[in-house]
Amino acid sequence: MNLLLIEPAELVVGEVSLTGRRSEHLRKVLKVVPGDTVRVGVVQGQVGTGRVLAIDGELVRLAVELTHQPVCDLHIELILALPRPIMLQRILKQATVLGVRRFHLIRSRRVEKSFFHSPVLAPDKIRTFLLEGMEQAMDTWLPEVSIHPQFKPFVEDVLPTLNGQGLIAHPDADGTLVGLPVSGVAGQRLLLAVGPEGGWSDYELQRFLDQGFYGFTMGSRILHVDTAVVSLLAQLQLLYDLRKR
Repeated sequence: MNLLLIEPAELVVGEVSLTGRRSEHLRKVLKVVPGDTVRVGVVQGQVGTGRVLAIDGELVRLAVELTHQPVCDLHIELILALPRPIMLQRILKQATVLGVRRFHLIRSRRVEKSFFHSPVLAPDKIRTFLLEGMEQAMDTWLPEVSIHPQFKPFVEDVLPTLNGQGLIAHPDADGTLVGLPVSGVAGQRLLLAVGPEGGWSDYELQRFLDQGFYGFTMGSRILHVDTAVVSLLAQLQLLYDLRKR
């Protein structure tokens, strides 16, 4: 937990009282005492510091001073063919750490219908994974997650409304990472589409390409989806940073 996240409603006149997991982390991991300071952020708000005022059993009370908004100059939305539940848990957290601002979990031909009935998709479960990623990355942006159980309605009705340059990873695509249309301009928006373990079908790939997505390959090696997502996001951020200079 690199950043102690608090909900806006928990902050009362510049103070917050914590119990549960966050209090336990402060007391047992950080071993704070009154007078110590920790990094604090408000969900969807600013970051700053929290000064420990008192510890009473399992309750920790802090005075919070918020100083600035976290910077985000690259907006990435991840369009992800819904993976196996255990893999989805890892991806939600890791992709949040790497700066994804919005998730679109979609159906594709090689996605099992049962995946859409997993308890992992419960809003409270999803929120937990996202918050863990935010705490790790020291970010306060809570990504939005939308679920689309049918491919065609998503690609016809939702996809055209999204803003940003579309990118789709596929082993047989002609483009490469070097040729990606990533400008380095502050505020650039990207839509990254990553398929299932078996890959996008030809029909699905073509539907994305028809809407202006740039198809590219990461090379000859076939990666698991969670590995591919982390690798792609890291390389996109690096490419953006290099072209920004």
